Amino acid sequence: MSLVTTIEADLITAMKAGDADKLSVLRMTKSALKNKSIELGHELSDDEAIAVIGREMKQRRDAEAEFRAGNRPELADKEAAEAAMLAEYLPAQLSEAELVPLVEAAIAKTGASTASDMGKVMGALMPETRGKADGSLVSKLVKERLGA
Repeated sequence: MSLVTTIEADLITAMKAGDADKLSVLRMTKSALKNKSIELGHELSDDEAIAVIGREMKQRRDAEAEFRAGNRPELADKEAAEAAMLAEYLPAQLSEAELVPLVEAAIAKTGASTASDMGKVMGALMPETRGKADGSLVSKLVKERLGA
């Protein structure tokens, strides 16, 4: 079963169960998936769906950080709960320890040695980690390794 089909089935289940919070998140996600499908002109593959869900999750995390900075913990908690619901549809996230060898391999593969080479390293690394790791964590690790 594809990821899009799974989300649609879970949406129906949440509707029948009366789970308003989950239903809201899944409706927004289904809408984002449908918009991307229309934009691309074909049904989404699981990788494309993961990218869309990852973007939705990043939006939730960013909103959570903004609400916490604005002293709105109730809204921040809502955004965190939505991000947690979306995380169920993403592959298991790589830990920092699992990312370090990937970062070092990408640096070796691209021959990067300075901070100005960061773009090359990120370009080589992101296809491997998309949906499996937070981009800001990957960026931080690359910066550390390149001495930026």
